[in-house]
Amino acid sequence: MSLFNTAENPRTLPPLAERMRPKTLDDFLGQSHLVAKERLLARSIKAERLFSIILWGPPGCGKTTLAKIIAQQSQSQYFELSAVSAGVKDVREALAKAKASREMGQASLMFIDEIHRFNKSQQDALLQAVENGIITLIGATTENPSFEVISPLLSRCQVLKLNPHSREDLEKILKHALKEDLFLSTQNIHFKKDALDLLLESVSGDARRLLNALEISVSMASPDRDKNNKINISEDHVREALQNKHQLYDKTGDYHYDTISAFIKSVRGSDPDAALYWLSVMLEGGEDPLFIARRLIILASEDIGNADPQALTLATSGFQAVHAIGLPEGAIVLSQVTTYLASTSKSNASYLALRKAQSSVREKGAQAVPLHLRNAPTSLMKDQGYGKGYKYPHDHPNHFIQQHYFPPDEKGLHFYQPTTEGIEKRIYERLVKLWGSRFEEPSRP
Repeated sequence: MSLFNTAENPRTLPPLAERMRPKTLDDFLGQSHLVAKERLLARSIKAERLFSIILWGPPGCGKTTLAKIIAQQSQSQYFELSAVSAGVKDVREALAKAKASREMGQASLMFIDEIHRFNKSQQDALLQAVENGIITLIGATTENPSFEVISPLLSRCQVLKLNPHSREDLEKILKHALKEDLFLSTQNIHFKKDALDLLLESVSGDARRLLNALEISVSMASPDRDKNNKINISEDHVREALQNKHQLYDKTGDYHYDTISAFIKSVRGSDPDAALYWLSVMLEGGEDPLFIARRLIILASEDIGNADPQALTLATSGFQAVHAIGLPEGAIVLSQVTTYLASTSKSNASYLALRKAQSSVREKGAQAVPLHLRNAPTSLMKDQGYGKGYKYPHDHPNHFIQQHYFPPDEKGLHFYQPTTEGIEKRIYERLVKLWGSRFEEPSRP
């Protein structure tokens, strides 16, 4: 088939995103903090001094493309595995081939897409090969490697953070496709008012999604060419191509941060209905459920605290449950945790106390531990007065006796002021009984 015929029959071509995949760093658009000429990745490729890396970033930011570029320019034997379909057996077979190649003097590079989907045993299988230099590993993940990659493997890799493509990057990618693609460059494509803005703003910095939506939009608009043979892409074409006619949730942009803020403020404000609304916005928009679960753990300590200590236990259990079962069932767990945290008593007293204590230490520095509070495991320490004068609370009525627990020169410090909300009221009453005036004024709920 001739080149002309191929262009006239787009169905015979690979998808647009694959056709436009850059082959060199010079062609790569975006991620300048990594690929600019004097940056780490560009310099290491140019010097042919590769190291094991984890590419961490959202979908469509260029992780797989960068891995392929590195492999192409490294002159190494290349293995590519997907953590979705590969098992321990596949990993070991590839490592055996890499070891044989190393004995023949050839280096090997292994790319593992979605490495966060590998379980511990699968990641363990990689560990020794990376440590011994049998392979140079490139892992790609959309998840925070700190949570999803085992620590021994993570410590042997350099984590490189990729960002969502900016609007400017996306516009360059789109224009490049319209100008250079074998098929699109032969078409007279125009965007109607606001259609281009909608496309650029709705793909959440995902270049692959951008190109896929562009290709679908062109195919939908093609039958309606105007008298000048123009393909006019409208907002309706873009919405249909994206398969979402409603407000699109941006998992990385301002709406992402605004929505999680509204969610947290609704839980803090004890409005379970509003909290469920924003939870649903995030889930329907494809938000990472573990991101939501982590934020609920923080809220359980910061905004509920000792008013209901069970909140932290529930939030932590919720995170573990969501991690174990995933979506869609994990949404039920998030709903339970969200409604409980929103409905229960609130107190930020422990959070405020920590900030006050940290401020005091930063201002004055860490001071000496008084002798009576120090351990005395040796006779020399006992002779120096370590532990002398310490009063053991369990030897006294109610397992309490007043004594000085601060540094010798510190007196009158007060950080934690419990509220009278929920269970914290019991804490407040006990501390007043034990310490008197220091705790007599409860903080306002």
